[in-house]
Amino acid sequence: MGDRQDRDRGVWLDSDEHRILVHIAGEMDLDRAPVLRDALRTAITRPGSQSEIVVDLAGLSFCDSAGLNALLQARHTAGEHGRHISLRAPRPQFLRLLELTGADSLFPITGT
Repeated sequence: MGDRQDRDRGVWLDSDEHRILVHIAGEMDLDRAPVLRDALRTAITRPGSQSEIVVDLAGLSFCDSAGLNALLQARHTAGEHGRHISLRAPRPQFLRLLELTGADSLFPITGT
């Protein structure tokens, strides 16, 4: 699903019969947030795709407000398309960002 260029940019997609996985690696900041936004939009809006989208954060070393904003926008878009987003394996820095912004209640989180 994801191509080599996306992997090199730290965001790529995989899927199985139950869900689409959006993998994020490295730092997610203002410069890289558009890549995340595009990958999430692809995962959400692809006709006939799975309704569950899991954002795998195990490889995410840093995220600022631009990355969080991309996730929040994706959550809204997913709801419009009848899809659900959950976060998997966030690191402490990202959990803290969610807590500080009050966004921790907006996403189901697994693998903490």
